[in-house]
Amino acid sequence: MYPVSNIEWDIDDHIWVTADDGKNGIELIDEEAHLMPYTGLHDKNGREIYEGDIVRTGTDNIGDPDPMIGQVIMREGSWLIENEKMQEAIELFSEITSREVIGNIFENPELLEGKQ
Repeated sequence: MYPVSNIEWDIDDHIWVTADDGKNGIELIDEEAHLMPYTGLHDKNGREIYEGDIVRTGTDNIGDPDPMIGQVIMREGSWLIENEKMQEAIELFSEITSREVIGNIFENPELLEGKQ
């Protein structure tokens, strides 16, 4: 992942990405770039959560939702954790459920395979 402060597209489908420091940057071909918008939330370890991250939810309270592994998505203006296999989605923000980023869909797609 590459934290950026600016993204520019040109007419030839090239992307110039400027780093947070405002000095360094890289050029990407459009197919190589996967933009992962920041959700504004952190996991239980203080790690920033982005769209496309794979998170594990958990709780220690009886009666709370069961733990699951899913992908962070934006749907109808809300950040959700979606588990396609269980056909379930829960809100990313919750005061009773902990969240932990364990990977992302681009580098670790196997984390979603066969998960309940």
